Amino acid sequence: MKIVVIQGPNLNMLGVREQQIYGPMKLEQIHAQMKEVATQNGVEIEFFQSNLEGELVDKIQECYGEAHGIIINAAAYTHTSIAIRDAIAAVNIPTIEVHISNIHRREEFRQTNMIAPVCASSIVGFGPFGYHLAMMGMFQIMNEIKAAQEAQQAAQQA
Repeated sequence: MKIVVIQGPNLNMLGVREQQIYGPMKLEQIHAQMKEVATQNGVEIEFFQSNLEGELVDKIQECYGEAHGIIINAAAYTHTSIAIRDAIAAVNIPTIEVHISNIHRREEFRQTNMIAPVCASSIVGFGPFGYHLAMMGMFQIMNEIKAAQEAQQAAQQA
């Protein structure tokens, strides 16, 4: 099983930018924690970060046929990108959206969320711990899909 973690614009600046909102933890630290959890659960994990919308779309599309789940923090593109929304819908891979801050309690322009309707779930406002919650959620989704596939195979063999 493979999970791809896709990080959007400015997340490479975590630990530096607006610590009162995003905290002091750096992206590399978040990824190290996620890798540890994935390893403990026998899941392959890959990380990707870009400040460019098209590169995020390309990465989502590359997941087709390669990944079993996507965890994405589209950052500011959450509020504007129909292209990212369409890419998530096109690949039809379980996707969990993560936001470090509670976007629902922030500026009005952050109230629009283009990608949530095509994601399995959204985790907002838990700080970096939200990525751990996303991992637990993705493991659950992956286990449910595996169980359904096994039940379908058993029914076909009967």
